Amino acid sequence: MPIEPFLQRALSISVLLGPLCGLLGVFVTARRMSFFSDTIAHAALAGVALGLWLGMPEPTIPMIVFSLAVALLILWLKEHTELLNDTIMALLLSGSVAFGMVVLSHLKGYRGELDRMLFGDIFSVGWQDVGVAFAVTLSVGGLLFWKLNDLALLTAHEDLAHVSGVGVTRLNRLFILVLTVTVALSIRLLGIVLVTSLVVIPPAAARNLARSLRQQVLLSLVFGFLGAAGGVYASFHFDLPGGPCITLVLVGLFLLSLPAARRGGLREAVPAGPPTKP
Repeated sequence: MPIEPFLQRALSISVLLGPLCGLLGVFVTARRMSFFSDTIAHAALAGVALGLWLGMPEPTIPMIVFSLAVALLILWLKEHTELLNDTIMALLLSGSVAFGMVVLSHLKGYRGELDRMLFGDIFSVGWQDVGVAFAVTLSVGGLLFWKLNDLALLTAHEDLAHVSGVGVTRLNRLFILVLTVTVALSIRLLGIVLVTSLVVIPPAAARNLARSLRQQVLLSLVFGFLGAAGGVYASFHFDLPGGPCITLVLVGLFLLSLPAARRGGLREAVPAGPPTKP
């Protein structure tokens, strides 16, 4: 039975970005940066609104640009003020959403675009989107595996990484850059409301089963793949929204991994130290 072209595109982009988000999520969760990825996702709404206001037919570029601007602003505020991380991110999250909603309210026919960005519309992606996802997955995935040891050391102990010769500031900013771009692109899969689940749940499920960082990375890749592809298939087969289906499949995988964690024989693959500054 031939697969419909829209389903081919949806499956293609899901199996590219799902594992990539799972890989990034290993370090996001260990460094307690889940709120950061959520802030970036919500900031993308303002980028979409600006793109539509400027008459851009495809809002992906302004969405990524605005998300990067918010990420840089988070870093600047952290370095130049006494505000705590969660305060900074809550401020920018709420401000970005409010700004995006105000801009969208002045545009005709914005409701459909708002729903698409909030809850995802994976079946509307084109081959160009798949190509961009492939390029990002190849470059970001290769970079993460190249810097895997440095990232692991930075995650476990930032001061030790610094004295060991790791460029802590440069690596932190590089990680913020690739995380921001990946989260912004993944909004097409799950939407702003649910995109953080693709970053957080696969590594959380992997941590229940893994005995080492290598195992957690591999399992998180697998869970990201299964959750994204399984959610797309379930969405198509049962005629349900794509983003929520992907999230529910990921939650199901996490629940299946819980008995292994409850046996108490497994330890965290990456030690979760104090919250790391973004």
